[in-house]
Amino acid sequence: MADVQAPTVLNPSVLIPVNPAIENYLHGLLRRTDHAVLSDMEALAQKNNFPIIGRLVGVFLETQARMINAERVFEFGSGYGYSAYWFAKAVGATGQVICTDADFLNQQQAQRYLTAANLWDRVDFQAGMAQDIFAQTEGLFDICYNDVDKGDYPAVWAMAKDRIRPGGLYIADNVLWRGRVAVKKPADIFPGWTEAIIEHNELIFNDPDFDAFINPIRDGVIVARKKTR
Repeated sequence: MADVQAPTVLNPSVLIPVNPAIENYLHGLLRRTDHAVLSDMEALAQKNNFPIIGRLVGVFLETQARMINAERVFEFGSGYGYSAYWFAKAVGATGQVICTDADFLNQQQAQRYLTAANLWDRVDFQAGMAQDIFAQTEGLFDICYNDVDKGDYPAVWAMAKDRIRPGGLYIADNVLWRGRVAVKKPADIFPGWTEAIIEHNELIFNDPDFDAFINPIRDGVIVARKKTR
C-alpha cells in the first residue's frame, strides 16, 4: 500500500488545533461538572481576559490525576486556582496541591474560590516565583504541572523531570501555542516563546525515561508518564 502523505499546510500565522464545533460538542457532555464556584471563576476569566485552561482541560487534568491515584501535585503557575480546583478534587481529603503564583492577589482570590468549593484545605498556595518555590520544596511528586511563562518551559521541564515518581506525570498546557508550533513563520507576540515550546516538546518526546502524548484540546496539553523499571 502506498504511503499516506500528510496534508499540505498553507502556513497561516496560527492554527485552531480542534474544530470549534467538536469542542462545543464536548462541552455539551460536561453538564455534570456545573458548580457555582467553577462558573464564577470562568466568568472572572472572561471579564478580565485572564487565561485559564477551561473546563475541557480541567476535566482532563482531574481524570489524569485520578487514574494514577495522585496525592501530591506541584503547579508551576496557578493563577487564581482554576487548575488547582480540578487537581484538588482528584487528590482527595488527604492529598495536597502546592500552588504557586507571583501575584499575591491571585492567592487571595484562590483562597476565596477554593474555600467556597470546600477544597482549600487540600491546597498549599505560595506567592512567589514557581521555580524558586519548587527548588525549596522537598520530595517527589505524583504530578508536576507546568503553566508558567512559555519561554521558561524547557527550564521547568529540566527541573521537574527528576522530581516525578515512577509512574507519575509531567503535564504542561499551551504546548501547541495556537498552532504556532506547526507553522514556519509564526506570529509570536512574545519573542522566543514558540521556539521554547518547540524545544520543550522535543525534549520530552526524546527523553527515554518518559512516554509522552499531546492532547490537542484547546491549546494542547502534553502528558508525559515517567516509566517504571
